[in-house]
Amino acid sequence: MGDYRGVNDMQEATSPSSGQAQPDARPGAAGSSADAPVKPVIPAAAAKRANASVIGMIIALVLSIAAFLPVVLMNPQPKGEGYRPDVDVASVARNAADVAGFTPVAPDTGNAFRANYARWEAGTGNGVPRWEVGYVTPKTSFIGLVQTKNANPTWLLQQTKNAPVTGSRNAGGQEWELRDTGKGEKSMVLNYRGSTVVLSGAAQLDEFATLAAAVVGSLESNPTVTVSPSAAPTP
Repeated sequence: MGDYRGVNDMQEATSPSSGQAQPDARPGAAGSSADAPVKPVIPAAAAKRANASVIGMIIALVLSIAAFLPVVLMNPQPKGEGYRPDVDVASVARNAADVAGFTPVAPDTGNAFRANYARWEAGTGNGVPRWEVGYVTPKTSFIGLVQTKNANPTWLLQQTKNAPVTGSRNAGGQEWELRDTGKGEKSMVLNYRGSTVVLSGAAQLDEFATLAAAVVGSLESNPTVTVSPSAAPTP
């Protein structure tokens, strides 16, 4: 009988009671609440400060633009045509006349063609002293003018980029030899009044003809170039 009571006492000590089961269920409830999304709540004062910061940045940006804008307006950007050098071809030609031994051409094209350089080259590299002028055409293309009294076939091929003769074109009452590379580059060549003039570039033929006519007018207004025997063209 004593053993029976001992067993019952042991069973009562080890048997879970209904009150002890409650703590085991609490972690599950805590876990389900942890899985729920947490919505941050910004205090009204913090939200007000954030809005004030954004507004302040916008006001600072507007003030910066307002301060910088007058500087931009007072210093406009250059136009797309870029810098236009003022080259007085006639004046440079007169200065080069003593060195050249003849009066270089200074075609009068009005304001249609714009010269971007005019110079006398001594010809130390190829032995052919020459007068050079570069023209920007009304259609913003380019024609280079070269004049010399010492032209030779080799030099002429170099100036025309070995282009073959493809015909002739009348300009200013004179027949100019037309040479075309077939790649856009072309040349018009004229031997007249003791000198050789070469016009070369990628411009259209009507622009070549306009400049060539002005060249003829300049040649006819200048004294005829006299070529000395020692300066005669050589092949």
